[in-house]
Amino acid sequence: MTRTAIVAGQFYESDKESLIQQIEECFMHQKGPGLPDKNNNKSKKIIGAICPHAGYLFSGPCQAHSYKAIAGSTQSELYLFIGLSHAGFNSSISQEDWETPLGIIKNHKEFGNQLSKNTNIPIDEVPHMNEHSIEVQIPFLQFIHKYNKHNQRDLKFSALIISHDRDYKEVSKAIAETIKQSNKKICIIASSDFTHYGVNYGYLPFTENKKENLHKLDNSAIAHILNIDPYGFLEYANEKKATICGKLAIATLLETCKLLGANKTELLSYYSSGDLTNDYDNSVGYASIIVEK
Repeated sequence: MTRTAIVAGQFYESDKESLIQQIEECFMHQKGPGLPDKNNNKSKKIIGAICPHAGYLFSGPCQAHSYKAIAGSTQSELYLFIGLSHAGFNSSISQEDWETPLGIIKNHKEFGNQLSKNTNIPIDEVPHMNEHSIEVQIPFLQFIHKYNKHNQRDLKFSALIISHDRDYKEVSKAIAETIKQSNKKICIIASSDFTHYGVNYGYLPFTENKKENLHKLDNSAIAHILNIDPYGFLEYANEKKATICGKLAIATLLETCKLLGANKTELLSYYSSGDLTNDYDNSVGYASIIVEK
């Protein structure tokens, strides 16, 4: 079975050529990183990344920073996406291949089966069917894939939704174990936006100096991420009641990367939708962060 794209034409363009152009524009945007370099020496060893998942018109330029870095790193054999369920479903693993306007990406079913066994998280397609947090990452990965001239492998992925029905530390331990058992080079990508501020999101911790306070709120959370401190990050997010939708995905990525020997992080991009629209009454923060070993 193949999961078809459900937010093509909404979050990103629905036909191949228009989508390629849109992604290129994200890279070339004033807030983007520029197109990937095909001749990069690939010296970085990126084992994790945090990327936003809003519409490409808003978060795409930020998202592009992580994917340019991934394109310039040592090649991974498998990409593990960790998303969330905006609809409130429990944790689940998808075993289907996924289709976007850029083609079909193959699911690494053997890895997914072992991940399900080790985490005790069920294989269940229903939570993934109408969820966009992982889907919007796939076209960026497909796009940069063509820039890796050394890559002769089929592009493969695994998709995990993490929810409050699981302890992120236990899940992280099981993910790290599965990665070690697989003996593969794997990059983990956590999908999350940062603070959702405004009446539309039911979150109004301040009413003045909105831009400055929104950035301060997010940057304090990001500081914990850069220190590879999942516990401190969640403590801060919970204390502030921060509307960071994928906070469990972020915490799981950080804990897993720590177990895998991560020793370096880098904030590549941060801005809010208000920085693009100049409307901070309702604004969402976006960040691209990489984790290296």
